[in-house]
Amino acid sequence: MRLYDRQGTPNAARIRIVLAEKGLDDAVEFATVDLIAAEQKQPAFLKMNPIGKTPVLVLDDGLCISESTAITEYLDNLDGNPTLTGRTPREKALIHMMQRRVEMMLLETVDDYFHYATPGLGPVLKPWRMPDWAGARDWAERRGAMAVANLPYFDEMLRERPFLAGEHFSMADISLFAGLAFAKAAGLPIAPELTALAQWRARVEALPAVKNRSGQELLAGDLTRLSTPAESTAT
Repeated sequence: MRLYDRQGTPNAARIRIVLAEKGLDDAVEFATVDLIAAEQKQPAFLKMNPIGKTPVLVLDDGLCISESTAITEYLDNLDGNPTLTGRTPREKALIHMMQRRVEMMLLETVDDYFHYATPGLGPVLKPWRMPDWAGARDWAERRGAMAVANLPYFDEMLRERPFLAGEHFSMADISLFAGLAFAKAAGLPIAPELTALAQWRARVEALPAVKNRSGQELLAGDLTRLSTPAESTAT
C-alpha cells in the first residue's frame, strides 16, 4: 500500500496513529505531497482524489481510498479485529456518532478558520480557496469562535468516560486529538479550565501509538516556506 500525505499535518497524524496502533507502518510506503505548492490540486493527484485533499491510500490493486474515516475503517478491519471503529453495532454507532461530532464541531470549523482567517498554507493554494470572497474573514473568525465554543462539550463528555465513545480508545479520540493540535497550531485558545479535556489529552499523548507514531514533525523547510510568501509563490 502507498499513503499520500504530508507529515506533521492533522490528517496525516490521524492515519499515522492508526498505522501505529494496528502495527501496519511496515506495510505502507509513504509518498509526501507538497501541500504548500498545491500539489494536491494538480491533475495527477486529482485522478486519485477529485476533492484534492490528503490523505489518500492506494492499495496494491490500484484502488484509491480517500477521507481519513474511510482509510481508518479499511486499515482497522484488515486483521478482523476493528478496535478503533467498533466491534459491535453499539460500539460502531457510538464511535461514528462521536467521530462526526468531532468533524463538524472542531475539525471543519478550525479548517475554515485556518484557511480564511490566517495565511493558511500560503498564496499558491489561495486560488482553490475562494480568496476574493467578500466577508470570508468575518465568516472565518466566526468559525474559529465556534470551534472554541464547542470545546466545553467534549470536556463534559470526557468527565463521564475515559474516552470519547466509551471505555476504549477509538477513531473519535484520534480525530479529537488531531483537531486540538490543529486548533493550537492555528492560534485558537483552549481554555485551561477544561480540565477533563486536558487530562484526556495527556492520556492519549502517552499511548504508544500516539507517542511513537511516524511523521510527527513538519518536514524541514515547511515552516520557513509558510513564513516567507515569496518562497511559497515560487514553488
